[in-house]
Amino acid sequence: MQENRPGDLPRLRAKAMKLPLRPGVYIMKDSSNKIIYIGKAKALKNRVSQYFGSQNKHSGKVRTMVSKVCDFDYVVTDSEYEALVLECNLIKLHSPHYNILLKDDKGYHYIRVTNEEYPRITVVKQLPNDDSRLIGPYTSSSTVNGSVDEANRIFRLSTCKRRFPQEIGKGRPCLNYSIKQCMAPCRGKITPEEYREAVDQAIEFLQGGTEQSIRALTAQMEEAAENLEFEKAAQLRDRINALNGIGARQKVVMAKVEEQDVFAVSQSAKEACCVVFRFLGGRLVDSQSFMLGEIESPQNALSQMIRQYYSIRDRIPPRIALDVEAEDQPLLEQWLSEKAGRRVTITVPQRGEQARLTQMCRQNAAEHLANPRGRLGSHAAALDELGRLLGLPKPPEYIEAYDISNTAGESNVAGMVVFEDGLPLKSAYKRFKIKTVVGQDDYGSMREVICRRIQEYRAHEGEEGFGRLPSLILLDGGEGHVAAIKPLIEASGLDIPVFGMVKDDKHRTRAIAAGGGEIAISGNRAAFTLVSSIQEEVHRYAITYHRQSRSKSVKGLSLTRIEGIGPTRAKALLQQFRTVGAIKEASVDELAAVRGMTRSAAQAIYDHFRLEE
Repeated sequence: MQENRPGDLPRLRAKAMKLPLRPGVYIMKDSSNKIIYIGKAKALKNRVSQYFGSQNKHSGKVRTMVSKVCDFDYVVTDSEYEALVLECNLIKLHSPHYNILLKDDKGYHYIRVTNEEYPRITVVKQLPNDDSRLIGPYTSSSTVNGSVDEANRIFRLSTCKRRFPQEIGKGRPCLNYSIKQCMAPCRGKITPEEYREAVDQAIEFLQGGTEQSIRALTAQMEEAAENLEFEKAAQLRDRINALNGIGARQKVVMAKVEEQDVFAVSQSAKEACCVVFRFLGGRLVDSQSFMLGEIESPQNALSQMIRQYYSIRDRIPPRIALDVEAEDQPLLEQWLSEKAGRRVTITVPQRGEQARLTQMCRQNAAEHLANPRGRLGSHAAALDELGRLLGLPKPPEYIEAYDISNTAGESNVAGMVVFEDGLPLKSAYKRFKIKTVVGQDDYGSMREVICRRIQEYRAHEGEEGFGRLPSLILLDGGEGHVAAIKPLIEASGLDIPVFGMVKDDKHRTRAIAAGGGEIAISGNRAAFTLVSSIQEEVHRYAITYHRQSRSKSVKGLSLTRIEGIGPTRAKALLQQFRTVGAIKEASVDELAAVRGMTRSAAQAIYDHFRLEE
């Protein structure tokens, strides 16, 4: 696929600027006239012209797509809703490479109910070319296989290879009949009508879940008992008991909402994952995950996911819960409601059971995203949550944190710790001895450290360590620290978000300073835990360095009291002998051998400690 030629972007932008300010669908094509992207717009001119302007504001995926565009077509519609419907239909028809696309039908599993006198219920992956009834699709093979096995066992349906009615009475029943897992139509004592009734009950169980099936079977059992059909009532009772057994054994997530789907997206710097939970009868019956590659935003990804997901499905639940609001959410509700023939509601729960479900769904997406990279899902979820909380375009995978430490302005130092993928990267830690600030001036000290950090980046750009820019800088301090540092970052031309970590009166993380106020963080458990661990680590690292520096300073000060020993000679002696005790035990020759020392100065040190004794 060739990239567009020089001059194509101005030509395409000029063409886009002639588009009407009306709703519609735009169709991007490559050099071979193949459709590579389809999108909708509230105002075609505004939306399409954005693609062919400055490329710095686009994600990597969008920049790559734009580089392949050689031409585009468009269709004007009467409303934005009509544009959404047309976009869904065209994406389903053409499957453009740069749209979010779900697996095709070959990746799904279906429940197949054969159309014969004694129907069979099985699981198929390829669509059969016959008149069988299909239920689905499902992406979880274990879920659908387990459900079909349970249905066949509970309703005692035949799973053997015999053909009915051709082989009725031609052999003894198999083991399944003996253990009461098959009603054995091979004996010829079960009529097709009775068998089909059991098949219908099994289908109702597969489609409606355990609770709904129990209610229906209970009503049938009571009716059979009233009609004095005690044998039939006993069979129904056994099926109800079997279904209650399933309910007692299953360790699944329950919800008060009878039927709903839950969507959540977790994002890393280069890719994203969407997970869908399906609930029937208040019970989690299926979970599906979709890797989306690089996305513009969780809101945009959810909008595209919902359109693609329900374009290939007939079943649409009355309620859909999202972890964040999707783009065009009112239009999506209207489209889904018309498609389902009833009201469909899309919600973004903020508290209670439903909020916990969306959080669990997002955690699952984070696990799927983290596993291929060998990370923990909790770390991916924390970074995703922190990125959203701070309004960052992507989760901050490489974080630098800074803290200043001194004692009344003496032994003034700073520590820098690095967290990569939510974990400490100790090989990248750095220590700074403050050089230009005298006295206790935390703001001035922090400015010096960040200026030196920027200078090191300029000198080592592209290398490991200082040559790598962080995706987020956290300062141990409040709004004052942020206000002191942000102008330096902006003046450097670097695009690095800067925030402060605010402590309470017990030195625990309380909030994040944003330069114009504080962001509460305690309600976001994963992000709170991550920021707290970063703040504790940078404080530990800075204060440890400060104590070491102060200890050396005190030791050096004791040596400078000796005649002929200044700060330079004291430092050289400590570097050589490490401790004052070792210097005290050294001979005159050993002392004189230190760089910068003279024989007389060595003798003065030797005599000083002997006089002390």
